[in-house]
This record gives sequence, structure tokens and C-alpha cells, in this order.
Amino acid sequence: MHFPRYLLALTLWPATAPAQDLDVSGTVRVRYEAIANQPRAGFNRDDELVNLRTTLLARYDSGPILVAAEIWDSRVYGGDAGTPVTTGESNALELVQAYASGEISLGGGAKAVLRGGRFMLNIGSRRLVAADDYRNTTNGYTGLHAEIATRRGVTASLIYVLPQQRRPDDLLSLRNNAVALDREGFDLVLWGGTAAKAHALGPLMLEGSFYHLGERDRPGRPTRDRSLNTYGGRVLRDPAPGKADVEVEAYYQSGRASTSTAGNAMPIPVSAWFVHGDAGYTFRGGWRPRLSVEYDRASGDRPGNRYGRFDTLFGMRRADLAPSGLYNAVGRANISAVGMRAEVTPSKRLDGLVSYHALWLAERTDSFSTTGVRDATGRSGDFAGHQWDARLRWWVRPAALRFEANAVVLSKGRFLERAPNANGGGTTLYGSLNLTANF
Repeated sequence: MHFPRYLLALTLWPATAPAQDLDVSGTVRVRYEAIANQPRAGFNRDDELVNLRTTLLARYDSGPILVAAEIWDSRVYGGDAGTPVTTGESNALELVQAYASGEISLGGGAKAVLRGGRFMLNIGSRRLVAADDYRNTTNGYTGLHAEIATRRGVTASLIYVLPQQRRPDDLLSLRNNAVALDREGFDLVLWGGTAAKAHALGPLMLEGSFYHLGERDRPGRPTRDRSLNTYGGRVLRDPAPGKADVEVEAYYQSGRASTSTAGNAMPIPVSAWFVHGDAGYTFRGGWRPRLSVEYDRASGDRPGNRYGRFDTLFGMRRADLAPSGLYNAVGRANISAVGMRAEVTPSKRLDGLVSYHALWLAERTDSFSTTGVRDATGRSGDFAGHQWDARLRWWVRPAALRFEANAVVLSKGRFLERAPNANGGGTTLYGSLNLTANF
């Protein structure tokens, strides 16, 4: 039965909520996307898909306590057995959020906002813990979340959560938009936090993070039994007109993981890392153009009794690298990418970006990023290609209706042309048209 969890959320709701304290809002987004010369292994060479995402959020704020519940309905239409439809695209009629939160004083001007239940999270740079907005579905978490702020500019975000495991997850059910409750349990646990200090070094913010992911098998659900410790930090100066900005973030990952999901698979130690750096300048003027250079490297696996592929946990990819959806080829794993970016904001209603990245494998014997393309011998080289990415967003009606267009061109390098399971030559073309209504 699916009813009890939704009933529980409703019983949390104040029965006599004054209308002025109750806020109900929602969104409807429709996306058409198409791809030619798919770079990922095992899927249709050319494809198209329609995504529909509907959300409904209700919040009751009485002052000391806030109660909220939100339903996400993510569906896909079109495609066939060779279309890469996953739980990133389809998750129909799910209660992603159902939580209560309140603020408490910690003394000395410090305060904390405590939240318990089901909720979404965006922490720090969002490269480890995020609710990805471009993707058709989102990441949800069940547990406890504390946000702490002090008078001295120190902030912290601490969590102990059970990441929601989206269900169903078989291809037929996903393509049919079947409804099943997402699952959370102690077989998948994430805890840790991020702390930051504004203006710690002049205009620079300093940030440190630690997260532990624990995973184990359950009946019918084999896993790689990951036990990962991810720790690192970030230095940031935000963009501002007429000023230079900079961001450097790095993480090291240790722990252990099984070599496969087989029950008798051997656990081996993990040693992986990731670094992101960018430097930019925002010009004064009506369009506020920003130009930047950037570098991303995430380690890959190599032969030996140690696992070296970086695991980005629940991080986003669109802001740094490329769209997900039918493309979904470039993520934070076994990649070395050098890039340039130009961003403009002509008005409050219009913004755009264009970026270029040259893409290499960090380890030539591992699969490239999230494509699944691999040459275990390393003979196909380590150059994956040249990627151009563009996005345009326009508020057709401010705060009510927004149009977004995305386009990616991937000129494949030697690796994506010659690796044994590559889809072959031909430039990859990806595009999506999105229309989002807010109410």
C-alpha cells in the first residue's frame, strides 16, 4: 500500500492552519530533448525524449515551527528499449519532502535551524550534496539537518540522512511511469557536514567539508558495499562587477569498496581525488559579461589492488560540466578538463552562457567519465574530444513563465572514436527546449 506515508504527511499538517500562514505553490516543466551520435555506450545512436515534471509544495509557517510537504511527479514519454531512461528521468508521484523545522538560539548571537523528516539539500558548492535542478528528478534525503550561523560569519550545515533510493528502477517500469514509493533505510547512510567562514582571508571565504557514505547489501539489492570518507575544502571569492573572482575546491576520498556487486566480491581500499579551479573577471556595464578559465580533474581507476575512481556522491554536474538528460556523458569521474566560459546577463529576464572544454581521461584504462566507453588496454589513447556548451534562459513572464534552451556539440577525439565499445565517429549534437510555469 502506498497510502500510509502520504497519510502520515497529512496528519503532520495543522488542521486549523490560518490561510495567511499557509502557502501553496508549484511548477510544471516540459522538456523536449534530442541527440545525434550518442557518445555513451549501449544506447541508441540517435534519440529523442519528452520529459514532464510537476511539483506541488505546501508550507505552513506559524512562526516557531514550519511544516512543509512537496510532491514531485517526473515522467518521460517517447523513446524505446535503447533510450537511456533511468531514475534520473522518471519518478512518478513521489512525496520528496515532508518535514518540520524550527529555529533555536545557541547563545552568544549564534542560532540554528533544525529540520527533520524528508527534504532536499543543497550544501556548499553542491558538488557533493545537491538537488540537481536540470535533471528531471531530484535527490531527496530522510533524516536530520542543522544549519548553524554565528555573529562572526561562521556557518555550518550538518546532516545525518538516509538518501532516498528512487523506485521503481527497472527500465520497463520507468518507461511506463509506474508509481512506487522511494525507499530509505540504513543500508545507505550519509552523514557529515560543511563549515565556512566569510572573509576569512580578506575577501576570500574558506570552507571545509567531511562526508561519510555507508552502503551495504539488502535482499534483492546487491551493492558495491561502499564505505567512503570524502574530505576537503574550498576557497572562494564571489563574482562582482569590476572585480576578479576565484574558486578552488579539492577533495580526497578514502575507505573501501567491493570490486563488483557480486556477493563474493573482494573489498579493496579506495584512494581517489577531485579538484576544481576557476578564475574569472566580471566587467562593468549593462550586460555584466563574465569571462573565466577553469579546470576539473577527477581521478579514475587503474590496474592494481586499489580503487581510484572518484565518487561524486550526490553532486550536481550542469553548473560545471554539461547537461544530464539524454547527453549525460561528462561528469565528475575519470576526467581531466580544461575550459573557458563566457556569461552574460543583459537584463533581469535574460541570461546566457557559452563554454568550451577540452576533455581527456585521467586514467586511459578506465571508462571515460559517465559514458561507459572503455579500452582496458589503454591503446585508444586518452583524448575524448572538444565540447562546446551553450544555454539561454528567458523569463517570458517574470516569475511566472520561463523558457530555456540548451545545446551541446561534442567533437569526438580518438578515444571516443576508437575504443572497443564506442558508438563510433560522428560529432555528437544535443539540444533541449524547456518551458517552466510557476504558480
